[in-house]
Amino acid sequence: MPRVLVIEDDEVTAREIVAELSVHGILADWVSDGRVGLNRAITEGYDLITLDRMLPGMDGIDVVAALRQSQIDTPVLMISALSEVDERVRGLRAGGDDYLTKPFAPDEMAARVEVLLRRRQPQSEPRLRVADLELDLVRHTAHRKGQLLNLLPTEFRLLEFLMRNSGQVLTRTMIFETVWGFHFDPGTNIIDVHIGRLRRKIDGAGQLPLIRTVRGTGYMLVSAPHVVTV
Repeated sequence: MPRVLVIEDDEVTAREIVAELSVHGILADWVSDGRVGLNRAITEGYDLITLDRMLPGMDGIDVVAALRQSQIDTPVLMISALSEVDERVRGLRAGGDDYLTKPFAPDEMAARVEVLLRRRQPQSEPRLRVADLELDLVRHTAHRKGQLLNLLPTEFRLLEFLMRNSGQVLTRTMIFETVWGFHFDPGTNIIDVHIGRLRRKIDGAGQLPLIRTVRGTGYMLVSAPHVVTV
């Protein structure tokens, strides 16, 4: 069972995080002080940390910096009430971690935690395979049933994200911030446009669909073809 350290000074938010993660089969411990959290993270070997941006004892960004200086690469999901992502947080996210703005939906938080936990799993091969779909990460090529798919760079990154998290519902926010690399604009339809293009290339004529729409939430890549798109 994955172990997550929740470093959060607001008790209501912390209990909400712990409760939601437990529903997903993830064991979570809670501390309310940044310096105490840093010591726990260094000594107890957690699989992931959810970290409030502003904490008593030690600022969240300073906690991350201290972890990295100690050669601890535990994934960090930074959570903050600040609406703007400052340059220090941008640097954190460039390191492969994630950032979530308060208020947030508990299922969105849990989904991001699960994605970060999956990223931590070592990749044994330079290829991803889901059903009859294959992505070669070295040659940057994609095939379905042996047929080459002509993907643009953004389509390739989008498909890679979907394949790495197959069977997992990915929200539009998660897709946008991972594939495009900046804060999600809820007014944009860029994700839907690119998903539509990707579908036409992957789920072409005579192919059973692999990309599924989850109404009101986002998309997922299923591990077996399905007949009806939900």
